[in-house]
Amino acid sequence: MPKETNRLRENGRTKAGFDEKDRMLLRLLAQDATRSYADMGAQIHLSPPAVHERVKRLKRDGYIRATVSLLDGEKIGRPLLSFIHVDTTGWGAKSPMRALSELEEVEEIHTVTGDTCVILKVRMPGTQALEDLLARIYRIEGVKGTRSYVALSTYLERGPT
Repeated sequence: MPKETNRLRENGRTKAGFDEKDRMLLRLLAQDATRSYADMGAQIHLSPPAVHERVKRLKRDGYIRATVSLLDGEKIGRPLLSFIHVDTTGWGAKSPMRALSELEEVEEIHTVTGDTCVILKVRMPGTQALEDLLARIYRIEGVKGTRSYVALSTYLERGPT
């Protein structure tokens, strides 16, 4: 009888997927990636070594792409959070996307459906810096126009859980 190796079960979970403990662990890491394995283990009823092994597996399998710090825009001198809708000559056009990704002020780039092609998330020191950035964006070949939205308050900022 041939062995089915790609779906071996390990503690109630298939190696190809992840279980509810993994999901809880990812939620804890998304809230605070500096937590100790002991703290997380106590919350999800696993030993610290078991948590460590799960985190290693989740990183290896690509569930955790990176461990990053969420910076406070106000404290680092970039209090103006803005979302810029960019219209390009072609949806998902590679040339403008490459040029936009080279702008250091850009935190995120998303191609979207709807009345725009691309949405950028940027943090700026002030309105003059935003205006200067918009001028640079307009100079990118393939950019037809922009619309900017300045965030007045941020009530929630988190990743997927």
